[in-house]
Amino acid sequence: MSTRKTGFFFDERCLWHNTGLHAGILPVGGWVQPPTGGGHAESPESKRRLKNLMDVAGLTPQLQLRSAPLATREDLLRIHPDSYLDRFKAMSDSGGGLLGEEAPLGQGSYEIASLSAGLASAAVEAVLLGELDNAYSLSRPPGHHCLPDQPMGFCFLANIAIAIERAKAKFGLGKVAVIDWDVHHGNGTQHIYWQRDDVLTISLHQENCFPPGYRGENDRGEGAGRGYNINIPLLAGAGDESWRYALETIVLPALARFEPEMIVVACGYDANAMDPLARMQLHSDSFRAMTDSVQAAADKLCGGKLVMVHEGGYAESYVPFCGLAVMEALSGIRTEVVDPLLEFIRLQQPRAEFIAFQRQAIDDLARDLNLR
Repeated sequence: MSTRKTGFFFDERCLWHNTGLHAGILPVGGWVQPPTGGGHAESPESKRRLKNLMDVAGLTPQLQLRSAPLATREDLLRIHPDSYLDRFKAMSDSGGGLLGEEAPLGQGSYEIASLSAGLASAAVEAVLLGELDNAYSLSRPPGHHCLPDQPMGFCFLANIAIAIERAKAKFGLGKVAVIDWDVHHGNGTQHIYWQRDDVLTISLHQENCFPPGYRGENDRGEGAGRGYNINIPLLAGAGDESWRYALETIVLPALARFEPEMIVVACGYDANAMDPLARMQLHSDSFRAMTDSVQAAADKLCGGKLVMVHEGGYAESYVPFCGLAVMEALSGIRTEVVDPLLEFIRLQQPRAEFIAFQRQAIDDLARDLNLR
């Protein structure tokens, strides 16, 4: 049985968000031929297979499985202006299209995105009110790239920011730390909280990956938010040891200094070694260890209040094993599932010289942030 009351927020309708006909991230047409299988990188399959693996492993029945209502217009307006929401809904109602360069949508995607934000909001609320010890929201479409008036990187609504602002407005939630370990920079969340000191935003990401060319280690926030935004760019190929070292050397000390009332993780899986949209070398035990570390920090700092919100991860075959490891760590339940690629990926980890070089960069950044 579970050692924690862990919620899993899920709704099949999120998997029905339609991204149209693509080959990977390229729209079909011109020199790009239609795919023989699959389609857009941000497909429902990595999420569906995660849920399916949890089911067949016997984990799902031991969790608090919940859905949620759509985020209301009032919830969305705390982040997004009327003009943007109206434009999004009009395109969704008319059958879909490209709302932005990287934001294809289909009929009904506005309501599905509102549901995705609603799942994240319900997860935050349930943990904040003590109904659950911790929770995971299988939100789709994702949200961490979305700007208030512009979709970006497959994201249409800023799910985590919407959830945080709703909890602040309804329940007086105070300081929140957002850790983004999606392999791509959490630019939307950074933008939203750039001038605020009540939300600490920390992004670990592959340097120069997405947004293209972005590193961000010197971007710390402005005004009241100065010092409350931390970026940790990691070299392409950085493996398990470098990511975990960055977490231990920068993220955990920053959390301890900030003393949040809740921790929210933008839980992307695209730093895994099999992902087609990045060049990192993490495996399922990397995500298990990072979740254990952040849960331990939450236990110490904020009564265990930890919420994970699903972001990226595009390797349909491997995301399920990484996601299952996170859910096992959150719930305290270990299933009988064995990751068939774990040892293979461990053999691909970078050489000692590379690790030492990356560790030095992390140490230098930690000193610059006065965390050492």
